[in-house]
Amino acid sequence: MSERTLDRAKRNKEDEFYTQLSDIEAEMRYYRDHFKDKVILCNCDDPYESNFFKFFAMNFNFLGLKKLITTCYADSPVAGGQLSLFDVESLEDETFHDTQPYKVEINEVRDENKDGAIDLFDVEHLLKNRKNVLTLLKGDGDFRSRECIELLKEADIVVTNPPFSLFREYVAQLIEYDKSFIIIGSKNAITYKETFKLLKEGKVWLGNNSGDMVFKVPNYYKPRKTRYWVDEFGQKWRSMGNVGWFTNLDFKERHQNITLYKNYSSNEYPTYENYNAINVNRVAEIPYDYDGEMGVPITFLDKFNPDQFKIIGLGIASSGLEIGVEPYKPKHRKYRREVQKRGVVDGDLYMMKGEEVVVPYARIIIKRIGESQ
Repeated sequence: MSERTLDRAKRNKEDEFYTQLSDIEAEMRYYRDHFKDKVILCNCDDPYESNFFKFFAMNFNFLGLKKLITTCYADSPVAGGQLSLFDVESLEDETFHDTQPYKVEINEVRDENKDGAIDLFDVEHLLKNRKNVLTLLKGDGDFRSRECIELLKEADIVVTNPPFSLFREYVAQLIEYDKSFIIIGSKNAITYKETFKLLKEGKVWLGNNSGDMVFKVPNYYKPRKTRYWVDEFGQKWRSMGNVGWFTNLDFKERHQNITLYKNYSSNEYPTYENYNAINVNRVAEIPYDYDGEMGVPITFLDKFNPDQFKIIGLGIASSGLEIGVEPYKPKHRKYRREVQKRGVVDGDLYMMKGEEVVVPYARIIIKRIGESQ
């Protein structure tokens, strides 16, 4: 196992973001039927402080869960923040420090205070007083550790917010062990070769919600000029406009057609200089009467219906070369550095506007396969 711990990776990249309960609730409602009689694993979360844990613990009976497992990694900045391990009955004879990694395994949640509803009081009582619900981990709680992999094998569905810097590795593990999942990630991950391959093959797709999300962040985070603030209680916050949910669980909204209203016009939809496809600048402007290949913004995946369109590939760099995007013509190479500092990159789609090289931001090549509207 790598010496890189989950905590170190998070701190180095400053990608530890604590998801709000409202955002979790808004997305999970689309998968309710998937949860019944399933084992849910949240393996990048402190069991009590995590809102993923809170959501599934408080809705354990409503969702009909079979089991809920959550794990905490070593020296988590929020571990023990709301529930001290020294108060847990099952750990009375253990030698530990208050930020030591541990796991919670819940098979039932009772209405301990008899108020007719399951709330955080009932969950806290369960953690503090029920034997064998909360136990210490032998390792560091890293999702790649042997004991955490054993928990993964037991799970049916994984739901969490993994560190963005480890997104490739995290998803690869889920695919390796053939797990269903609903996770948060940066939308930039769409352009990762490993991720895009899964999207193209229909093994992964985007969830129902994406865009702006607000996250609590640890105290060690450095202030930023934008999308950062500290509330009246001293809690640091960050908002991000390029995040979303990635999943392999189906939901009916995924199969809703994109409404198409534009007619194709060669003047409005230029063809790329180095690939036989037209350029579409906005998803809403996809022409309903064009049957050839089209390059669309990556935001297309937010509304992608696999019954309406087929994904051909990604028109950037080596991914573009793989689908037949031609290298830059010699006479056009000199213009490329004026467009972007990284210079000419063969495999990138480009167009010509007179003598000017026009390079759109990353484009997904698609083709219509369903009804026009």
